[in-house]
Amino acid sequence: MSYHNILVPVDGSETAYAAVAKAAEFAKAFGSKVTVVQVLALDPYIAAEYISANQTNDLIERARTSIVESLDAAKAKFHEQGIEVETKLLEGQVVHREIAKAAEDSHADLIIMGSHGRTGFKKLFLGSVAQSVLGESHIPVLIVRE
Repeated sequence: MSYHNILVPVDGSETAYAAVAKAAEFAKAFGSKVTVVQVLALDPYIAAEYISANQTNDLIERARTSIVESLDAAKAKFHEQGIEVETKLLEGQVVHREIAKAAEDSHADLIIMGSHGRTGFKKLFLGSVAQSVLGESHIPVLIVRE
């Protein structure tokens, strides 16, 4: 099997960078196109004006700046391996749905993402984006832990 388009969701964590390293291995082996994404989760109460009237919000703009820096850091790690990537900042209220939609939109045939490996109460309260992507996506997902 060959993977032509790989989607790599990141969040700036070390676990995400472990997924970047694994995605670089796959991209080199298969000559794959790589798209790196990160989701700006928009809380409807905080971002109401931003969403409906396209107004600016200082908190959202600071988050956007942080995400762009995270995407640039991931892009640099791919460039160190000689791999060109496309980066996308996604916006939405449900992170795993935005990732699954981005995979479909980019015609990805593989998603490689990190998982923090939370269990028990932490998983119950914090959720698992990786687990949710597994349930939402019809595209194969490779989960990488540190």
